[in-house]
Amino acid sequence: MGQDFDNAGQSIFRVKDCALITRMAGISSVMSLREMHERLQVCPLESLYHHFCETQIRPSFDDPEFRNDFAIWASKWLGDRVLAERLGILNPYSLDNLSFLRDRLVEIVEVRINENPQAAWYPASEEFRFMQAATVIFDTEQTLVSVADLLEAIPQLSASSVYYHFVEARRRTGGRLDDFSAWLKDLPEETKALEQAFAGIDFYFLNLRELKRALVQICWDWNEAEEVPT
Repeated sequence: MGQDFDNAGQSIFRVKDCALITRMAGISSVMSLREMHERLQVCPLESLYHHFCETQIRPSFDDPEFRNDFAIWASKWLGDRVLAERLGILNPYSLDNLSFLRDRLVEIVEVRINENPQAAWYPASEEFRFMQAATVIFDTEQTLVSVADLLEAIPQLSASSVYYHFVEARRRTGGRLDDFSAWLKDLPEETKALEQAFAGIDFYFLNLRELKRALVQICWDWNEAEEVPT
């Protein structure tokens, strides 16, 4: 997390940034739906995370319709719109873990094969390559000690910092929280409404620009509400 404590026990938020280093996942490439069905059952779970969750931070990712690489491949290179739409609605954060995500992927592909067995061997116009990535974390040397600091900092954060603290954080925090909410719980200030506002963002289907706009809007709304006399 981006959280720490000083000698006096004051909770400090340390702003981080990050980048991805991608590599092949050690699984043979896929050229048909039948091969995809086979590879999904043995590919590393980290590869599934990359193709579903790390697409937001990849500079090469720009598909307004589908948020994961499997749906894009099915639509663009396999030419199977039905399969693409079924894969495209999957939200990995609505499942308990990546093993459940694998099970859902295998099930969806299996159902599609059973619907059209001959099409299972039709070659795609481009292969699917299983990739995975390591996250490199950078310390920005920026620290926050109050809600006011956080509200001021969020509009200035880079897209990759937003990704690290709001999206990737859910792999690190108890209760799968974003870093901001996890830190707010340790502050003496009343922040429940702010935490609820962060929790209300349906972030998976947003790109990072949209996610940052949603966070900034929450900051503006909070500041306006605090300025209204009671």
